[in-house]
Amino acid sequence: MGDLIKLFVTFAKMGLFTFGGGYAMLPMIKREVVEKNGWATEDEIMDYYAIGQVTPGVIAVNTSTFVGHKVKGLVGSIAATLGMIVPPIIIITLIAIFLKNFSDLKVVKYAFNGIRACVCVQVFEAIVMMAKKSLPDKICLTIFILVIILSVTNILDPTLLVVLAGVTGVIIKNFVRKTGKEHKLGSGGTK
Repeated sequence: MGDLIKLFVTFAKMGLFTFGGGYAMLPMIKREVVEKNGWATEDEIMDYYAIGQVTPGVIAVNTSTFVGHKVKGLVGSIAATLGMIVPPIIIITLIAIFLKNFSDLKVVKYAFNGIRACVCVQVFEAIVMMAKKSLPDKICLTIFILVIILSVTNILDPTLLVVLAGVTGVIIKNFVRKTGKEHKLGSGGTK
């Protein structure tokens, strides 16, 4: 029972004190889940985020569900998920009730400006962390650059880009593995 409460409280703290959505939460999830509690590795968190991006739902909630399941199975996933969603639901409800009355106050506007700036920094930190883990070799970097170009120019649908990037990665990695060129790719080239 102690692990379930700890899962709930840990994810409730993240849900309560992190603004800006899943990417802004990534640094806090890494600190709490990987460094502080040892419930998952950084690579596992990156995998959970990747899966969370292509499955229905909010990335941070999906990630909390995966971590909870790893720690305590189905009941762990429920505890972690509830921890992640209960505080924001309460906050959103309170904001919806009271914000109309206070939204014109300068102090509220300044507070939101400060929160936006903080969220930008948190998202940037998440991007840097994801890039370090997701771009381990030249092949992944090449796929990344091609996807950026195709995304910015709107040549292909983003869903199709995700599928094509995944298929390309699998094909190239299997080709590299079969031809024995793994040692030339660096640390990320083998698995």
